[in-house]
Amino acid sequence: MPSWQLRLSLGMPTLAHFSSALAPVIAAVHTDTFPVALGALLSSLVKADDVSLLRYREGHLPEVEYSSPPIEGQATTLDTYLTGPFLLDPFYRAAAMEQQYGVFHLRELAPAGFTDSEYYKTWYKSCGFKDECGLLIALDDGFVNIALGLTAASKKATPKFYKAHLALLQDIFPVVSSLARTHWQTSPQHKNGSHLLREQLHSSLAAFGSSVLTRREQQVTELVLLGNSTRLIAEKLGISTETVKLHRKHAYAKLDVSSQAELFLLFMEALAYSPDSGGIDPLIAYHSKPAK
Repeated sequence: MPSWQLRLSLGMPTLAHFSSALAPVIAAVHTDTFPVALGALLSSLVKADDVSLLRYREGHLPEVEYSSPPIEGQATTLDTYLTGPFLLDPFYRAAAMEQQYGVFHLRELAPAGFTDSEYYKTWYKSCGFKDECGLLIALDDGFVNIALGLTAASKKATPKFYKAHLALLQDIFPVVSSLARTHWQTSPQHKNGSHLLREQLHSSLAAFGSSVLTRREQQVTELVLLGNSTRLIAEKLGISTETVKLHRKHAYAKLDVSSQAELFLLFMEALAYSPDSGGIDPLIAYHSKPAK
């Protein structure tokens, strides 16, 4: 079936629909309504029922440029995401660590074992997403992630992004990217009170556990936090799965945790005590905090 016929069968828009929907987005460039208009456009094209535009400026914590209102009775999880879990987000890491930009489906970026990770169980699952894709757009001072989600409340019989949806987003990506860059590259600078905080958090993740763990145990711990399976960790480090399990066992004992859930919570709590200087294990300050 030709791609245009497939798109029509999925209820996807024609060029005329796209053109009329694009007009208000162009008109909104350099105004406060631009993120809202862009989010509405992309949502209408692929029938997403959850849209968030997150801007990651160099040296700053993520900033929510737009987020669709939460479903009635469901609390937003973005406030929690901004405090630290974003460091483990596959979309964030693809752009920030690997400089990958474009249209991506979650399954392209998530490591093996992602759904078993505590990031997924503790934070991601609470988002209510059944499927997610994102547009990662490079800016001179960082990047933007436009996250499109399908939730259980989606009107689709099967909440899923199909190849045709992703192909459509890829087709319009040059236009969306150009508009985003035009808007954010010359827009007034946001407040800079969080300057360098993101770099500090990156340093804290890289240094987490270094005061008590061996370098290999620390590497295994970081890869566990990022959602990698035992097999994938073994491949990345060039060691056997049994050696990975042994390092993980020793690391858990030294950190006084007994599960991935406890490891994740310890990491999140320690982030609150991240030192201003990079490369220092946040656990040092965390364990030195005054007793309540």
